[in-house]
Amino acid sequence: MEAMIRLRMSAHDAHYGGGLVDGARMLMLFGDVATELLIRRDGDEGLFRAYEEVEFLTPVYAGDYIEAVGRIIKEGKTSRKMEFEARKVIVPRGDLSESACDVLKEPIVVCRAVGTCVVPLEKQRGESE
Repeated sequence: MEAMIRLRMSAHDAHYGGGLVDGARMLMLFGDVATELLIRRDGDEGLFRAYEEVEFLTPVYAGDYIEAVGRIIKEGKTSRKMEFEARKVIVPRGDLSESACDVLKEPIVVCRAVGTCVVPLEKQRGESE
C-alpha cells in the first residue's frame, strides 16, 4: 500500500533567505502521508512515534512542487514501520518570466526518511479500503 500527496511550496513555507523552505516541512508532509496510510490500514489516524532515519538531500524553495510518497514496509501488532520519499517534480523558472515553470523529466529526490507509527489495538479496525 502506498500513499502520495503533491503540493506547491509557497512563500509562506519559505523560512530562510532566498526562499529556502525549512526541511521540517518535508517531515510535515511525511506525517500527512503516514496518517493516510494508517487510516487506510487501520481505520484510525494513529500516532507518529519516531523517525529512525532522515536524509535531507537537496534544497527546496518556494514555488517548487513536491510529491511526498510513503509506504508501510513492516507491521507489528500495533506498530507500522514506513519509508518516505519527497521529490521535486516542478520548478519555477524566474529566469524566463515570473510565472514560468518547468516539469522535470526526472523528479529530484529532496528527502528520504524511515519512521514508525503506532495504532493502539483498541482503535484498529482492519483494512479500510
